[in-house]
Amino acid sequence: MGINYKDAGVDVEAGYEAVRQMKQYVEETHTPNVIGGLGGFGGMFSLNTSGVEQPVLVAGTDGVGTKLKIAFLMDSHDTIGIDCVAMCVNDLVCQGARPLFFLDYIAVGKLFPDKVAQIVKGMSKGCIESGCALIGGETAEMPGFYRTGEYDVAGFAVGLADRKKLIDGSNIRPGDALIGIASSGVHSNGFSLIRRILVEKTNRLQEYDENLGITIGEELLKPTRIYVKGILELLQHFSIKGVSHITGGGFYENIPRMLPEGLSAEILRDSWPVLPVFSLIQKAGNITEHDMYNTFNMGIGMVLACESVQEHEIIACLRDTGYQAYQIGSIIEGQEGVVLR
Repeated sequence: MGINYKDAGVDVEAGYEAVRQMKQYVEETHTPNVIGGLGGFGGMFSLNTSGVEQPVLVAGTDGVGTKLKIAFLMDSHDTIGIDCVAMCVNDLVCQGARPLFFLDYIAVGKLFPDKVAQIVKGMSKGCIESGCALIGGETAEMPGFYRTGEYDVAGFAVGLADRKKLIDGSNIRPGDALIGIASSGVHSNGFSLIRRILVEKTNRLQEYDENLGITIGEELLKPTRIYVKGILELLQHFSIKGVSHITGGGFYENIPRMLPEGLSAEILRDSWPVLPVFSLIQKAGNITEHDMYNTFNMGIGMVLACESVQEHEIIACLRDTGYQAYQIGSIIEGQEGVVLR
């Protein structure tokens, strides 16, 4: 008797079961703009541009990186989906775009329906928090490519902005204030370094840390914070000149991405509380201060540039919408990109 697809390592019945389990989470994100349901060859979304004079679609794609390795070791999969959504929608809102819809790609070595459903459950939660609809995706079973129990995830998001209101940093001037919005933790960057320090030398993931109040593994798996609602609320009341999502490359790479030529960001190191997890990482790896700020968000997930006269009102507005924020520096003339004081 010949072999079949299941003998080769691909279980289509498990795929059907995964779709059945994830369906409820997908449907929870649907808005009236979503056309059709789960299972079509393409996700459909009815675009409503009322109130937008010059509609612009803003798109972004991203993944979670080697943070997934921590999820495998902890056997915890319900927050990774939030990370995937956050990494995409936080980038969209940097341009002032409102996220509309999200699609996912999940590749596994062996398809375990319960595990995939947990990943999608996280994606659903992230979509609901950012106000976008999960309208489609792909789950690929790839035996021999990924180890059994391991997977990769990626996301793709599309948002809507008004061309006249796009945030591009072109109006940033010397003297403008820089406001930092607090992160929830490490988010989804720097994990290759983290694993080298806290996993590969000695696996400390199950170690309880008094300063963290939880185990190190639980701290590292805290999902990336989603900033969409807070920043969209700001844009209703204030002129925000630039927004930078602090991801891979930390302060040194990401803040200059919003700055015009000839301007730098002067950052005051003691102007916000650095989260205990970063002190733990720095001490465990004997990492220099420069490398910490060049790799991690250090407790600041987003940086905004605005007129200095508005900084206090903007910080108050952010706090009213549930985001802790701080005045962390200002714009100066120079070519350095970022200067720490």
